[in-house]
Amino acid sequence: MGSPRRTVVVGAGIAGLTAAHDLAAAGDEVVVLEATGEVGGKIRRTEVAGTVVDVGAEAMLNRRPEGVDLARELGLEVEHPALAASRIWTRGALRPLPRSLMGVPLDLDQLASSGVLSEEGLARVRAEPSLGPEEVRGDVSVGDLVDRRFGPEVTDRLVEPLLGGVYAGRAREISARAAVPQLVAYAARGSILEQAAAVPTTYDAPVFAGLPGGMGRLPEALAARLPVRLGVTVRALAHRAGGGFALTCGATTAPELVEADAVVLATPAAPTARLLGEVAPVAAAEVAGIETASVVVVTFAFRVADAAPVVDAGSSGFLVPPVEGRRIKASTFSFAKWDWVRAAGAEQGLVHLRTSLGRHGDEVALQATDEELVAWSLVELAEATGLTARPVDVHVQRWGGGLPQYAVGHLDRVARARAALDAVPGLAVCGASYDGVGIPAVIASAHRAVRDLG
Repeated sequence: MGSPRRTVVVGAGIAGLTAAHDLAAAGDEVVVLEATGEVGGKIRRTEVAGTVVDVGAEAMLNRRPEGVDLARELGLEVEHPALAASRIWTRGALRPLPRSLMGVPLDLDQLASSGVLSEEGLARVRAEPSLGPEEVRGDVSVGDLVDRRFGPEVTDRLVEPLLGGVYAGRAREISARAAVPQLVAYAARGSILEQAAAVPTTYDAPVFAGLPGGMGRLPEALAARLPVRLGVTVRALAHRAGGGFALTCGATTAPELVEADAVVLATPAAPTARLLGEVAPVAAAEVAGIETASVVVVTFAFRVADAAPVVDAGSSGFLVPPVEGRRIKASTFSFAKWDWVRAAGAEQGLVHLRTSLGRHGDEVALQATDEELVAWSLVELAEATGLTARPVDVHVQRWGGGLPQYAVGHLDRVARARAALDAVPGLAVCGASYDGVGIPAVIASAHRAVRDLG
């Protein structure tokens, strides 16, 4: 028997770690190279007022099996939200989120009683069953499709805040086929409202799953089983004479050459495109066209005694439509959503919650200081909930270029990139830029990359 294939995985986010885990299980000699000093990518835990909480992704879809299956394979307990009752902060009040498919209403009674839409907006929704089937040729944005069938108020006040939470994007720019393919399929069959009973919805339980102690435990558990080198920047990728690849790493003044039989690039779109430039220029050009949004997560710890307006709210947080002109786009009451967060904070008499800011094309969140981000969040938390207490502790986490944007035509772009990569044996890509931004979708992307390597 020959020696095992030497495979280098670039990037120690959940995609890269999953790919390395699969490759190691298949017998490859694997090393993971990570430019930063931490594993996990956008899944990260840190201490806020003595309690370690997530400051990036804090949940994964439970309906897709990949994330839950991987957690259980690693021996990690899975927990579902204690409360998943989100609100919409619109028209001057925190209103119930009606049953929906990514904001597309599926229950007319709930929608009417919520007060989210005007009478004119409700009338447009009620007329949707009169529309015939809509065959979408090519691709279309989520917002354009919803505008046509339900009216722009539904897009502005319901779809936008939900898509903003998942993609940090804008509904009239995001691909319907990539982001909400079910919507395209239902529209092709006729009235979406008339099919509502058969539609799995956004907040039916258990939609989400998490890990006691934080989602950050997932990449940490993977990394503990793998050879991961931190603080190693891969600056160039080239073909090696005789086959395989050579990766130029480290500082320009003291470069290190790492050789590999196969390479998996599990980095964001921009660095991936740079690394593909020499070995797969057509794929590089396609990947370079994937834009990103920058977001910020601000995590607060309040004394329980000071936090009655949110403790007694009976919800797990709220979303904010951009049409409201607010700085924050959402707030998650982590203590209400996750039993483990509540229990950990209760030991010190604290509750933890977070706000998020930033959408595609909006650089304000990145350009603002930490102090401004905290101040904006506190002002708007007070206006939305009545919470006026000062926090015991606060943590600001910036995710520059953190969320890829699935523009109209995204699926075709990814298909063209992969077709170009098929011509380069031993090279594959994976991550949130391609097949979905949620944790299970990213894990599935890693599984696919390993299959692509053969």
